[in-house]
Amino acid sequence: MEKLKEFGIRLRILRKERQLTQREVAKLLDITDVHYRRMEAGKVNIPSLTLWALADYFEVTTDYLLGRSQER
Repeated sequence: MEKLKEFGIRLRILRKERQLTQREVAKLLDITDVHYRRMEAGKVNIPSLTLWALADYFEVTTDYLLGRSQER
């Protein structure tokens, strides 16, 4: 579960750096606000295509999002 928490923390940081709301990112991903909030809270696994889309949008690696690397 800690891996999901790390992902959520990094996702929240990236979103705030771009001054986006959770709703805006949810809309970008075509998911519900509730599902996105659960992603940031580290309470739900995400599909690989969603991970890929987030990495592309925030211009970071998937390894960074997953907490496997400190390099963005």
